[in-house]
Amino acid sequence: MNVFSKGFVLGFATAVGTAVGCFYAFKKNVVDPIEEKEAMIDEHKKRAVRKMHAAHQG
Repeated sequence: MNVFSKGFVLGFATAVGTAVGCFYAFKKNVVDPIEEKEAMIDEHKKRAVRKMHAAHQG
């Protein structure tokens, strides 16, 4: 491999690694908290429905 090819491969690998790192950081800092909040809201809705049905049993 000549110098250009080595540099190209190294640069490409670095760019791909940087992109993967950015996507991972975005997922951990933006997507996961949103999913956790949605899961919490769903759980609260389920609990409210159970309480509503329990209160009207009789």
